[in-house]
Amino acid sequence: MTNSHDNMKPRLPATLSDREFHRFSGFIYDHTGIKMPPAKKTMLEARLQKRLKANAIASFEEYSDFVFSPEGRSTELIHLIDVVTTNKTDFFREPAHFEFMVKTALPTILESRGDVLRDPIRIWSAGCSTGEEPYTLAMVLSEFAVGRPDFRASITASDICTQVLQTAKAAIYPEERTDPIPLNLKKKYLMRSREKTRSLVRIAPQLRSLVNFRRINFMDDDLGITEKMDIIFCRNVVIYFDKPTQQTLMRKFHKQLKPGGYLFIGHSETLSGLDVDFKAVASTVYRK
Repeated sequence: MTNSHDNMKPRLPATLSDREFHRFSGFIYDHTGIKMPPAKKTMLEARLQKRLKANAIASFEEYSDFVFSPEGRSTELIHLIDVVTTNKTDFFREPAHFEFMVKTALPTILESRGDVLRDPIRIWSAGCSTGEEPYTLAMVLSEFAVGRPDFRASITASDICTQVLQTAKAAIYPEERTDPIPLNLKKKYLMRSREKTRSLVRIAPQLRSLVNFRRINFMDDDLGITEKMDIIFCRNVVIYFDKPTQQTLMRKFHKQLKPGGYLFIGHSETLSGLDVDFKAVASTVYRK
């Protein structure tokens, strides 16, 4: 006789076998460039549990069969990528970069153009996460434009993760997230929620209009960007890639930059050991 309590037992979470781990980690590497060593198996298992639950799937084996089926490739792969990508960012993160951009990079670019200011300064925030970096750039550029009526700028912001792009486009943040923004810029560029009980702010429309958000996978042969860039910010992204993937990506960035354009990477990153034609001009700042 079946014990009536058996049906009431909570179902144990599925466990990720070595075989399935290698299948997922191999796909993640091929598709996103993100290296998943065996030490990250527990982390991957925990993150993928969310997708098993969302799809009412009992095992990782069943989930991997689904993900790699024609239906799964069209509907689920994007969610798999969303849960495995790491998204950590802040407003005015690594502030020395913005100071260098204002004091050195922008004046140098404008000087090289002379009177030819028909085209806007084009900046790409590559790996923009939830939008704090491109909106910081929009603030800095808007302040730089004061007293320069001819100055125009355009920001392309991209990420592989669709969920963070939705947050970035909405441009609504908990007020404590905006602590790094200087007070004068908060007053100028942030709008408080009408609901006094909710401590939310929204980025002002004049900044939102400067930023064009797009989903871009760095592993694609064609990144789909037709315009050459004056400046690329790609910070704290390539630390998740191995050297061959870093080299491939940096060559794409080099090709995407105009001659004399600038590349900003994270303070824990370096181009040392990579065969790319960039010249270091400041700490973690390079020039084509």
